[in-house]
Order: sequence, then structure tokens, then C-alpha cells
Amino acid sequence: MAVLMINNLSKSFIYNKILENINFNIEDTDKIGLIGLNGSGKTTLFKIIAGEMPYDEGNIYRQKNIKIGYLEQHTTINSTATVYDECLEVFRELLDMEKEIEELSLQIAKYSETNPDYSNELLEKYSSLSEFFTENNGYAIDSQITGVLYGLGFNREQFEQPVNILSGGQKSRLELAKLLLNNPDILLLDEPTNHLDIPAINWLERFLKDFKGAVLLISHDRYFLDNVVNRIFLLENKTIEVYNTNYTDFIRKRKVDLEVRKNQYENQQKKIEYQRKIVERFMSVGREKLLRQGKSRLKMLEKMESMSVDDIKEQHTANIVFETSLKAGRDIFRISDFEKSFGDKQIFKDVSFDIYNGERVGLIGDNGVGKTTLFKMISGKLPIENGDFYIGSNVEIGYFDQEMSDLNTENEIIDEIWDAYPELDHFQIRSYLARFMFVGDDIFKKIETLSGGEKSRISLLKIMLSNANVLLMDEPTNHLDIDSKEILEDALLDFNGTVFVISHDRYFLNKIATKLIRLTPDGVEEYLGNYDYYIEKTTQIDYEDEEESITKTQLKEMRKKEKDAAKMASKQKRELKVLEEEITGLESEIEKIDLLLSDNEIASDYEKSHELFEKRQTLEDDLNSIYEKWIELQ
Repeated sequence: MAVLMINNLSKSFIYNKILENINFNIEDTDKIGLIGLNGSGKTTLFKIIAGEMPYDEGNIYRQKNIKIGYLEQHTTINSTATVYDECLEVFRELLDMEKEIEELSLQIAKYSETNPDYSNELLEKYSSLSEFFTENNGYAIDSQITGVLYGLGFNREQFEQPVNILSGGQKSRLELAKLLLNNPDILLLDEPTNHLDIPAINWLERFLKDFKGAVLLISHDRYFLDNVVNRIFLLENKTIEVYNTNYTDFIRKRKVDLEVRKNQYENQQKKIEYQRKIVERFMSVGREKLLRQGKSRLKMLEKMESMSVDDIKEQHTANIVFETSLKAGRDIFRISDFEKSFGDKQIFKDVSFDIYNGERVGLIGDNGVGKTTLFKMISGKLPIENGDFYIGSNVEIGYFDQEMSDLNTENEIIDEIWDAYPELDHFQIRSYLARFMFVGDDIFKKIETLSGGEKSRISLLKIMLSNANVLLMDEPTNHLDIDSKEILEDALLDFNGTVFVISHDRYFLNKIATKLIRLTPDGVEEYLGNYDYYIEKTTQIDYEDEEESITKTQLKEMRKKEKDAAKMASKQKRELKVLEEEITGLESEIEKIDLLLSDNEIASDYEKSHELFEKRQTLEDDLNSIYEKWIELQ
């Protein structure tokens, strides 16, 4: 059943038309990915659907009483409340109702003997509110909040932190948590994975797949799109094309569509040219009959609906080529026993690894584990307090900072490049900027006015011009659209230097990485392959290939570790099973109490219902406690 329909919608900003004749329906369980180049109008369309922006023409039909939840790409949340209390506000109606139910129970007891008629009136209201409260999971508020916050990467300590001291990324995750807890009929998510680490992205994928409502999301995360959506809306040339498939299948179908359109366009152009030549021939002869035929064919040509070249032309994308001016030696970095602390808080310790010339290494790890800190230590932006660091001969580092703090926001684009490379002339700078899609008067825009994607392109251009032979890149794909990501991937694959990159983009890591290093608080784990290899090794450990190259002593130690790990895993499984049985039992008991509380006869008995409420609260507390143990063992 359609919950939202859009017919012939158009939107312009002054004389610039952004959306034209947009048509689509959203069904109640659709999971839709909205994709398109940066600046194509995706966020504008979201704001229109959410009712935050007017449109010029067309119609939007929303199902009656439909609830739309909208997560913007940039959050402005600021509060002195704690993270947990901020989430509690989502349930304000239920929380107020719970207080009213408690107050009613006291009033019922107070007037049960002195004013039984009034007491019965209160009892009816009490029963009605209790039923609504139970049906809307009022007793599960704490477990819902806890589950979503854990899933999005918050730990128990952070539950009590004030919102106003959170980082921008943490605030974005909190906004997402509140939106998911609000349980709308339609979720509008604008780049929801931008500030999530890989475990949180995996959790969000599972949540959205199980979500009972509709989801429309903007994302440049290709793995995420493949795992979540069943439809693709392509926003291109101001309009939308609908593909009822996932992202990978969309790419295949899109290539076929473009090839078909190209052939149709070429055939049509041949027919038009052929008819024009006939018309010219007829008109040049000057005979009345041929003149009439020529005019007739001319009218036919005018009526012929010519295909637009926009239907077949490739989208304009950046032209990135990384080249080196100096060949580095075999060893790029040797890192031994790195440690880092901020005050009394240790970030990581025992970090040791080597990087060799020609490798493309991905650095992964949970948010807050210190990946950016490690990069800043390697690049010299932070001091190395403990550990040894060797940098190889002829190593020249090009550093991409995810915050893009190397950009002077007061500069115009052309000056930003000229300041960094004063040896280039005006024509050369314009040519390079054109390769990165900055043409005409665009080059005089101030850096502070640029979008995240535009700033990323400027930073990438500066690195490209440096001719560095080692690229340190901290989340380089964060603000890039899918086409730009693919251009960057191809450039890195063709690069004859060394790449060390932090990324949560699994598709990107899978395509470019030859090695993955996972950073933990206690050191690193190395995986000699791409992201698929990492998943394979972390989900099903296979030592067969390793046994051939290790000593008997090492093998014995490995077998002992395997045995100990197996015992621990077995014990953990048993503990999990016991906890899951307890959870099932407690949930069953709570359901029985809820059933009893919905009975009018019991609800009218104050003492009995009060006793059941008390028992239910105790069970709910026990359930939350067991859930915490269960989460720790996962």
C-alpha cells in the first residue's frame, strides 16, 4: 500500500531548476536508496517530502496521519541533558502517561470508599490509559533506548554524558538514535552511515532490514545500499528513474539502459539526417508536388520527439591522477610499540607494524580507538611519546585530513591552490581546477562557502599536485558521491606509490586494499587481503595455510591457544544460552502480566493491579540487567 505519492513535482531556486516532473510512489515496506551526483537535488527532495521546503509545481499525497522522521546530514542538536535523558524525551507522551497512571492509582485508592462513583470514573480512565501504555511498549522504554544506543556505538559511560560535550559525530549518532526510537512510518535518512564505525553500520543495516515501515535514504555507501535497499531512485538531469532492485543490479541494468539509449539516439539522428536531406532535395527541385511533400516531411520532422543528448552523455566527473616525482625505498614505515594517552586516559598501546612500498593498506577500528591520532603521529602533527618510528628513504607524505583543516576558509579556490603551489601560472591552475570540476566563476568562490564534497576535491587536488609517493588519507570518501568515489578508487589502483588509508567504506576498502590493519586499544591485528578477506578470517578462522610456515613450538602454542579459546567460547555459549533462556522466561512472565492488566476485572481491582505493576517493574529491571550481561558476552 502506498504511503506517499509524488506527481509531477518541480522545484527551482530563482532561475535554476533543480527538480522537474518528479514522479514516484513509496509503499509501506519499501527500502529505497536515493542516489545521484552531489548537487543533483537529493537533499532538496528530502526537505520537500519532510514538509520543510515548499515546491513550485505538482502534488504530494501522504497517507492520513502518516508520521515522517527526517535525519539531516548535519545536526545542530545541543542540550545540557544526558544522552540517555535526551532519548527519553522521544517517549515524553508515554512518560507523562505513566505519571498520570500512577496518580490515578493513588486517587482510586483515596476515593474507593468515600466516593465510589468518582472512583469508578477514575478506574475507567486508568484502564484505558493502562491499555494504551501497554500496547505502545511503555514498559520497554529503557530496553529500547539501551539497545539502540549500544547498537550505534555508545557505551554505558556515555549514556550519562551531557549532549553539549559530545563531538559532532556523536551528536549525529544521537540524532539517529532518537529518530529510530521515534518509530515513524517513513524514515528519511540523509547519509546515515557518515559518522558510524563498521560495527555500528552493520547494526544499522540489520535494524533497517527489520524495520516495519518505509525507508528512503541518501547514501554513497555501496555495501550499505546493497544490504538494505530493494529499490533505487536515480536522480539525474532533474528527474528520477526508478529501478526495482538493489545497488549492484542497478549498476548492471543502468549500463544496459545507457547502451540502449545510445543506440536509439544514434539511430534517431541518422533518420533525422536522412529525412532532412530528402526535404532539401525536394525543396531545391521547385516542383509543386515535391514542394508539398517536402513541407509535409518538414512538419513530420518538427513533430518528431528528439531524444536529448542528456539521455546518453556521461556525467562530468573529476579527473584524478596521482603521480610521484621520487621513488621511495622498500621500507616506508616501521612502527614499534607505539603508545598514546591523553591525560590519564590511554588510547592505545603495543602498536607495532610495518608498511612497505607499493602496499595499499586500510586502517580500521572502532570509533574513538585512535586511528586519526595514529595518523597524526606518523605525519608529525602529534608527538610520539612512547615507541620507535622509522621512516624510509625518499618518503614524501601527502596527507588528507578528514576535517580538511589544511584549507584556508578565507581563501578563494584559485588562491588556495596558488598559495600552495606558487610556481604554477594562472592557466595551469585553471586547467587543474577544471579537471576537478571547478570552472568559470566557480574558481572565485570562498572555501568557507563550499560543500563537503567540493572541499574534498580541493584537498585531493592539492595532494595530487604534491607528487607525494606516500598517501596518508583519513576518510577520503566521506563527502564524495559514488561516481567520484569510483574515480578516486581507480586513481589509487593506478598509483605507483604507497597508500595508507582510514576508512569505514567497506566497498572502497574491498576494492583498493591489499592489507588491512585493525587498531584496538591493546595493539593491532593484520590481515593480508581486502575487506572480504578480513570478514572471512574474522568469522571463520582457518589456520591450514599458516601451519606449513610455522615451527612445531609455534604450532603447539597455537593449538593450546585454540584449545583455550574453544573452552572459553564453549563456556561463553553456555552462559549465553542460560541468559537467553532467562530472557525468554522473563519476557513470557511480563507478557502474562500485560495480559492480566488488560483484563477489565483485574484493572478495576486497585490492590491486584498495583501488585501486578510492582511485580512487572521488578521483572523489567531483572530483564534489563540480564540484557546488559548478554550484550557484554556478544
